[in-house]
Amino acid sequence: MAKILIIRLSAIGDVAMTIPVIYSVAKAYPQDSFTILTQTFLIPVFVNRPANVNVLGINTKGAEKSLSGLLRFTSALVKYDYDMVLDLHNIIRPWIIHTRFRLKGTPVYVIKRDRKARKQLIQQKNKVFKPLYPVINSYADVFRKAGFNFEITFTSLFDDAHPANLAELDSVLGKKTGKWIGIAPFAKHRGKIYPIDYMEKVVETLSLREDITLFLFGGRGYEEAVMEQWAYQYPRVHSMIGRYSLDSELTLISRLDLLLSMDSANMHFASLVGTRVLSVWGATHPYAGFYGFGQKQEDAIQLDLLCRPCSIYGKKKCYRGDWACMVQLMPEVIVEKVQNALSDESRD
Repeated sequence: MAKILIIRLSAIGDVAMTIPVIYSVAKAYPQDSFTILTQTFLIPVFVNRPANVNVLGINTKGAEKSLSGLLRFTSALVKYDYDMVLDLHNIIRPWIIHTRFRLKGTPVYVIKRDRKARKQLIQQKNKVFKPLYPVINSYADVFRKAGFNFEITFTSLFDDAHPANLAELDSVLGKKTGKWIGIAPFAKHRGKIYPIDYMEKVVETLSLREDITLFLFGGRGYEEAVMEQWAYQYPRVHSMIGRYSLDSELTLISRLDLLLSMDSANMHFASLVGTRVLSVWGATHPYAGFYGFGQKQEDAIQLDLLCRPCSIYGKKKCYRGDWACMVQLMPEVIVEKVQNALSDESRD
């Protein structure tokens, strides 16, 4: 039996994208043991994991933030006799960790990042506009390089063997009637956030339909204040911020008929539970390889502009200065996309 350490510390969506690969490998190799090293707060994402998959937490915002803290953590970690280390991140902290294992003589396999192709995709002049290699495939390649022969068989965190526990939701939300739509209007970076006044118009319009219930997803602080206001102002609109733990929130997302999301972690969460996502793209682009697992390409809502994409992660400022990729995407277009998607579901 081999013991494998897998490293992927962040970001939330990127960690979520490892699950289809890791769960598929683990089921293909039940005699082996797989330990995932990730941020402690992300451990709840790995629900219903195979019996041979464990999750180990690290806190790079706390005890392991400093170099000395990271080295202490790594010194303790290398005492475990892992047979190999798979680095699915390949930045400085994972590099420090896997290097200690390499010095110990443990085989290490590291993800390959095509930085040149990414740069060509987002450059202003002589842009090479073509799909890059999907990140999920890059994760799978690391395992195959390490000798694992498998196919990605994952479909959802919830299945017949591990059904979603609906008891907690039913006691609070009641039995489902009509269509349930989730809306996740925020993202980590400005280049991936649809204008809030535009999104409010989408919420307002959809709330007029009595057969639709809207659930809003986001974070604390400003996001919570915005969505609590929408929930107060419009009928059949509910803010989910702070209502549930992450695993319960995943259960709710699995019950949605549709999720409207930015290029954000919520897109990936919905993908992990088999929920259809209409995703809104601004500075970033599905071509960068971070599209939701199993999602339809035609469900990406975006404008064809010569400047797009200008960023892989949405961090960069708009060099045009007008954020045309978002402000020229009218709310009416998104509402129509949602209504058409619901019609598609009704016909299936």
